[in-house]
Amino acid sequence: MTAIEVPTAAAMEGLGRRIGALLRAGDLVVLVGGLGAGKTTLTRGIGEALRVRGPITSPTFVLSRVHPPLTGDGPPLVHVDGYRLSGARELDDLDIDWDGSVAVVEWGEGLLDGVAAAWLRIAIDRPHGADAGPPVGADEPLEAPSDEEPVVPRIVSIEGFGARGAELAALLADGTRAPS
Repeated sequence: MTAIEVPTAAAMEGLGRRIGALLRAGDLVVLVGGLGAGKTTLTRGIGEALRVRGPITSPTFVLSRVHPPLTGDGPPLVHVDGYRLSGARELDDLDIDWDGSVAVVEWGEGLLDGVAAAWLRIAIDRPHGADAGPPVGADEPLEAPSDEEPVVPRIVSIEGFGARGAELAALLADGTRAPS
């Protein structure tokens, strides 16, 4: 497993671009982390690298969004919010083209039974407590809203499952610093 400290929203998007540059149709990324951790910010960077139509916002109320490529030569990005799903069956009911798209599933832990043989698990840890700074909403930056409040870095852990997931994790482990 690779752990990366990500200090800002710009760095989180940069990490997303780095990840997205490696992804291809059929790849699955599962994002784990609390509210305001930066899951959607990371997904925005993935979408930029895949050159898909945006804007990329949290799919909380629609469960999933398909972002088609800006040009005809790339896979679409399917952005799923699994928070309100109770299991793999409900995820399967979304009728996602797993083989023909890149899928990013927020809150996806425990929803993958039978869905995929390989995936990349990315856990984003946002510290809590007095030193953690203010919470960050899905569409807000990681930076604190004022100079008096501290910027709190996230710790991003990347782990691959299955052959393709392990390959992606190894490629990402080559440079363990977050892009600036």
